[in-house]
Amino acid sequence: MINPQVDLYLQEGCGRCKLYRTPACKVHRWVPVLDALREILSVSGLKEEIKWSVPCYTWNGKNVLILAAFKEYASLNFFKGSLLPDPECLLIRAGDNSHVARQMRFLSVSDVQKYADKIQVYLQEAIQIEKEGKKVAPNTQKEPIPDEFLEVLNQQPQLKIAFYKLTPGRQRAYILHFSQPKQSKTRISRIEKCIEKILSGKGLHDDYSC
Repeated sequence: MINPQVDLYLQEGCGRCKLYRTPACKVHRWVPVLDALREILSVSGLKEEIKWSVPCYTWNGKNVLILAAFKEYASLNFFKGSLLPDPECLLIRAGDNSHVARQMRFLSVSDVQKYADKIQVYLQEAIQIEKEGKKVAPNTQKEPIPDEFLEVLNQQPQLKIAFYKLTPGRQRAYILHFSQPKQSKTRISRIEKCIEKILSGKGLHDDYSC
């Protein structure tokens, strides 16, 4: 079923940056490609919703994939992509620190048309994974906490308590976010901006959920 909220996303953007509702929004750059992917998704049996301000496709209440627009490409982002058979190597790790998610990337409508049949195969495989209740083995390797954040935690006991009360996934998201910048002052700036969220028991991306 077509969701009018997704129509609005394609018209206005996701609303997660200052380019929202402007021609410069990256969503607008990829509307033809997103429309072509959406047409394929519409006959997949998945439910079309909006989560985290972007189109999300679910099966029986379980998240299967996200339709997304990036600066350089549009993509299908499979939540459990690491479990999908990928004999043609079409799936790409969503990022260097991505353990589970995988992307299929597209640069044009012709790309979508070229791989339309294969996209359907991947979609049905992803749905089957949810039907069978398959789980991804957790990543037991912990990310090192940057020194700047360790110093702040030691200086602020309440923040330290709040941080370690968060779920492991939320802790990891913050650690990765703080570790990314190469310059110490930028890492410190990111930490300072997130202190109130951590004290409130929120994850890095919680404000984007809906």
